[in-house]
Amino acid sequence: MKRDDEKYQAYVQILKEELVPAMGCTEPIALAYAAAKAREVLGAVPDEVKVEASGSIIKNVKSVIVPNTNHLKGIPAAAAAGIIAGQADKELEVIAEVSDEQIARMKEFLENTKITVEHVDNGITFEIIVTLKKGDSYSQVRIANYHTNIVHIEKDHKVLLDIPVEGESEEGLTDRSLLDMKAIWDFINTVEVDDIREVISRQIEYNTAIADEGLRGDYGANIGSVLLDTYGDQDVKVRAKARAAAGSDARMNGCELPVIINAGSGNQGMTCSLPVLEYAKELKADEDKTYRALALSNLVAIHQKTGIGRLSAYCGAVSAGAAAGAGIAYLCGGGYEEVIHTVVNALAIVSGMVCDGAKASCAAKIAESVDAGILGYNMYLRGQQFYAGDGIVTRGVEATIHNIGRLGKDGMKVTNEEIIKMMIEE
Repeated sequence: MKRDDEKYQAYVQILKEELVPAMGCTEPIALAYAAAKAREVLGAVPDEVKVEASGSIIKNVKSVIVPNTNHLKGIPAAAAAGIIAGQADKELEVIAEVSDEQIARMKEFLENTKITVEHVDNGITFEIIVTLKKGDSYSQVRIANYHTNIVHIEKDHKVLLDIPVEGESEEGLTDRSLLDMKAIWDFINTVEVDDIREVISRQIEYNTAIADEGLRGDYGANIGSVLLDTYGDQDVKVRAKARAAAGSDARMNGCELPVIINAGSGNQGMTCSLPVLEYAKELKADEDKTYRALALSNLVAIHQKTGIGRLSAYCGAVSAGAAAGAGIAYLCGGGYEEVIHTVVNALAIVSGMVCDGAKASCAAKIAESVDAGILGYNMYLRGQQFYAGDGIVTRGVEATIHNIGRLGKDGMKVTNEEIIKMMIEE
């Protein structure tokens, strides 16, 4: 692929758009971002807060610890963090810098402020509306379709920003339909590494740091440490799973380190990078090979998520685990056939794993998804694979990825609704 080709330029830009830093689970952080922006527009700390959120947002904010809040959980905590300590210009790092005094003020704010939460269904999977009131004045901010996409700002009946929302399209982002496995393979083999160096090196640095912290500390169910304690650290397969899980252990349970996300998710960003990095170390891959493997894994994950959507009942770790398998296959000397069969095999093994919100058990799901990616590659090495007609597997990698998108977005829609009902009624 030539550097001036449309797809080449698009793929570089997609990596830049998707591989961005986020402090904490991205859904509560998006909520904190909306609240911080609304507070900025209001120009004062409000005495009343209303949060309207789609079901998938409620599901993903309910049980996860919001960083830099002294282990507060839930929608009111995320809103309070954004209002009291948020810096809206930092977007998904909106609450990266919080003082002890601000944490104390958050608690006081939660205790003394009326905060209401409403489930809204405007036909959009990803939607957050934050309305703040102070006396007779109010402000309102709406985010739709992806984490930083503010589409409406209003103050005291004056509309300051209004961008039409056309269903669930991601206006303002590079066209993800340009992604396909053959072109991704061509891109990662021909890309000038300097064109992706900054974005990939940042992913290596950030995600390695949080995996290290997850293994050092005591976070959630400590899945990463459990894997190493149970199976030892001599097998690269175990280490690959453990490090991805450890990053999630830390991130889901209040660690105050940022991660580089993928397709809007830190868990997915860690899942498609940390196992690949562990194999690169084991195989003593040089920097060039490692960066190409990571570009492959990241783009394959984004490609799968394009059809599924950013939030659904389909666990995003499954897509990222299959993508990690692709990166590992490349590092191990695999060609295009090895890569695509790894992805198909991995998807056949664990597709259908449900997303029941962000919380400690995400780490265990990540470990299983990475395991499926590694197994998918080792199956193909030994002449074994799943064939068209084996369940949702169909002829060709693109057709199978299409089926996965259909399963996640359409087939599991009712599943998502039932999960949300269970979580709200709890």
